[in-house]
Amino acid sequence: MWQEARVALTRSENMSRIRSADTEPELIVRRALTAAGLRYRLHQKTPGGKADLVMPSQKFALFIDGCFWHGCPEHYVHPRSNWPFWDAKLRENVDRDRRQTKALVSEGWKFLRVWEHEVREAPLKVVERIQKQLDGARRAKAGWRVVFVRPEGEGSTLERRLHEDLADAAKQLTTVRQRVTAKKGRVAKGVVSHLSVPAAKKSGGGISNDAKQRGRVA
Repeated sequence: MWQEARVALTRSENMSRIRSADTEPELIVRRALTAAGLRYRLHQKTPGGKADLVMPSQKFALFIDGCFWHGCPEHYVHPRSNWPFWDAKLRENVDRDRRQTKALVSEGWKFLRVWEHEVREAPLKVVERIQKQLDGARRAKAGWRVVFVRPEGEGSTLERRLHEDLADAAKQLTTVRQRVTAKKGRVAKGVVSHLSVPAAKKSGGGISNDAKQRGRVA
């Protein structure tokens, strides 16, 4: 009996199938915000495009950035195959993040960009940071992004990584560090529902060179 041959997908094809909405980190934040009594809307348009969570009346947008797709200084791992494709993909994503950030600032919106590892490690701290923005804290910094990675030499486990400030592409720094491919820790199922989440304040409206030596960006 004839059977259709299965063709293995390339890495880029596999990665392209990863969902961009309703991810695990996003669901964790939703549960924590709901427990804190904060209301939000999902994937609504803002001056900077669609955000993961939006509070329109407060002109606040939350972006939960995946460590791989957005160049996390701590966890980004550049694939060791098809270098030109992944170079271009990383640059495209970082440039889009920068356009989003600048558009929000120019229109007077507040925003917070958090890494998926921050959500997994300390979801309640993310909620606290959101609440501070709603309560009038100084606008959060956009932070650094990895934009280019190359091995120090053939077969080397050391990598040279170029970083850019998301708010200003002219601000750059280079770090050299060991290539690390360890998976990020996952939050235990149901962890948020068992934590004591502080209620939202009513005032919220209802809703360097030194870095190079350390091998990481502060």
